[in-house]
Amino acid sequence: MMESFRNPRGGFWRALAGIVVGGALVALLGKEVLWGIIALGLAAALVARFISFEPPVVSITTAREDPLAILPPLTRALFERLPLPVMLLDGGQRVLFVNRDMREVLGPGLERRHVSAALRHPGALNVIAEAQVSGEPASTTFTIAGSVERHYEAYAARVDGGLTALLLHDVTAIRRSEQMRADFVANASHELRTPLAAVSGFIETLRGHARNDEAAREKFLGIMAVEAARMRRLIDDLLSLTRIELNEHVRPNLRVSLEPIVRQAAAALAPLAQQDRITVVITGEAPEVNGDHDELAQLFQNLVHNAIKYGREGGQVTVTLGRENGHALVAVRDEGDGIPREALPRLTERFYRVDVKRSRERGGTGLGLAIVKHIVSRHQGRLVIESVVGEGSTFTVLVPAALAPAELENLVESEAPIPVTEVL
Repeated sequence: MMESFRNPRGGFWRALAGIVVGGALVALLGKEVLWGIIALGLAAALVARFISFEPPVVSITTAREDPLAILPPLTRALFERLPLPVMLLDGGQRVLFVNRDMREVLGPGLERRHVSAALRHPGALNVIAEAQVSGEPASTTFTIAGSVERHYEAYAARVDGGLTALLLHDVTAIRRSEQMRADFVANASHELRTPLAAVSGFIETLRGHARNDEAAREKFLGIMAVEAARMRRLIDDLLSLTRIELNEHVRPNLRVSLEPIVRQAAAALAPLAQQDRITVVITGEAPEVNGDHDELAQLFQNLVHNAIKYGREGGQVTVTLGRENGHALVAVRDEGDGIPREALPRLTERFYRVDVKRSRERGGTGLGLAIVKHIVSRHQGRLVIESVVGEGSTFTVLVPAALAPAELENLVESEAPIPVTEVL
């Protein structure tokens, strides 16, 4: 426009050409069509001026406000599906990204927080700092306390862009197997020493002066059979306890109904109950739980067996099923002599017996309640023990009611642990 004013001659000829062309269009097309063409031209100019067809550009400000924007969707999806806990940190050790497995270990809401607020373990924090400063990968091991201890190996490495990656490897099963191997040797050698000594002594006697004594031979062979059966039960219980402890940190995810399991356990022990003229009564209903069928069967068989073994001859064992605060409840009550209060906290210890002589006479190994405790722990439940001397004892198991598959997958294990065993 300004050039037209500076060059009047050029502006005059352009104006004259416009008038001629406009007059020709009016003569040929008419006024209506001409004004329509002018309107379309103006609309096209407006669209070209104010609407852009170029792809949007993410501003630097947005990226700074949302550090997660640095990860493309495909990269985030790949990290999310890795079978290891993964965390990405910026240069200031602020959490940029955690995948699902890491959230299961440390809990939700970790993004944009300083790593020390999310991971409260000095050893792991030290390897992160070391990797950021030196640029070389670093690793360490640490333990997360709780109702079930979990052991992890932390691996930190600095990557391009000033980011640091932290990966965790769950080594709980390895640590448990090492500890259980040592415990097994110690416990087995202690408990097997007595029956082995008895069997060895009777063998020497039968080889010696009782070789031709038929009555003594029958008596000694009977005792040897009892001691051999005791060793077999002890070994079976030790192996069961080892297997349960090895998988204690892995929560079962199959839906099972408790009532058939309880009835199956009671039916298996019916001959033992008949010997002492004890009646086993099962009442009530309980919701389904996420659990291991075989372990739950062993749990209730141990509790009912104890109730029969220590109950009153000619009495009753009552098994009550129910629901309490989102938990399936199973209470096993006997009418025995009861347990002294000072002994209650130690009942779930390995090889602890309130009455050693009676326990061994009734075939006990001292491992039954230890097995019960670890099964309850694996199912994230509680074992409540109540006893009154002279009236009997009640062992109550509470296991969380069954969750839907999606709820179970999103369950966070970092919640405040509930004590496995309670004494009332």
